[in-house]
Amino acid sequence: MTVLTPTPTAVATAPAASLTAGKLPRWAPWALLGGSLAVSAAVFGVAAIGTSLADFNIAGTVIIGLLLYMVLITVISSIVESRRKAVDRLMTALVATAFLIALLPLISLLWTVVSNGIERFDAEFFSYSMRNVIGDGGGIVHAIWGTLLITLTATVIAVPIGLMTSIYLVEYGRGKIAKAITFFVDVMTGIPSIVAGLFIYAVFALIFKPGISMGIMGALALAVLMTPVVVRGSEELLKIVPNELREASYALGVPKWLTILKVVLPTSIAGITTSVMLAISRVIGETAPLLLTAGFTQSLNTNIFNGQMMTLPVFAYNQYMNQGTNPDASLARAWAAALTLILIVMVLNLLARLVAKLFAPKTSGR
Repeated sequence: MTVLTPTPTAVATAPAASLTAGKLPRWAPWALLGGSLAVSAAVFGVAAIGTSLADFNIAGTVIIGLLLYMVLITVISSIVESRRKAVDRLMTALVATAFLIALLPLISLLWTVVSNGIERFDAEFFSYSMRNVIGDGGGIVHAIWGTLLITLTATVIAVPIGLMTSIYLVEYGRGKIAKAITFFVDVMTGIPSIVAGLFIYAVFALIFKPGISMGIMGALALAVLMTPVVVRGSEELLKIVPNELREASYALGVPKWLTILKVVLPTSIAGITTSVMLAISRVIGETAPLLLTAGFTQSLNTNIFNGQMMTLPVFAYNQYMNQGTNPDASLARAWAAALTLILIVMVLNLLARLVAKLFAPKTSGR
């Protein structure tokens, strides 16, 4: 009697075949998604023939592509796998689609700004101001300097005040005073930006003269808007520092102020840096308070204590509202200024992450 012994190859492939039977390959959903988006892009591309690249309907392409994908993955999965697995894949696709829909405004915004603003990204645009320019040409060097100086000054003012306020609320604040500070911080968080500009303008108009505009006024207006954001963000981050770290420091005889400086702040420095960056991103694009306080000028001014200063948001607004003898050139400068502002915010966020990584407490690596 002959006994058939399965070969090693048959033994190895039999479990694999049983596992893959009635199941779509891993690459199948991605292939279906890519094909659905490609078909949708082709349809919208044909419809957009003869128009500019900026007129291509990205949102429609993504939505139609995702709907087509959900239909295909559900039908194919129900045929190859099972109805239960098909419903699971459909729900997964719906959740992912909801996430992408939330991202669509951001993606559409970035696409519009990049496609319209890249036209004026040249050496002249970043090395010249708008002095004596009424048509083509000109640049934003004066607006870049104004934005950086005013935002930096506002950060220097707001961050220490906001951080020390949050330290007081978490480590020292008790009773009615702490509750009152928290209440006013919450109120300040929701005030319109124009109110901060009017407040600073009114104070300087009383001290000096009506109609005054200076860079420092814009910095103070932005600091008023930044402070509550820094306070609320830093307060929540300081609260999540474990009390065991504080108690261990106290047990070694370290005073409270040194514990805060050497233990609490280094532990939460990454989150605090993110909170500061959120505050900067909140104010760097403000236009209304800067129109009232810093004003606008066509020349370069690096002295925040003397004369009006131009900023990127005000520059973009001014180019759109006062298009001069060449509207196309003014609109191109406005879009390029908006793209520059986005890039500055991105660079600042990358620098903040680098700082947070460098100053974060070191771990053992286990």
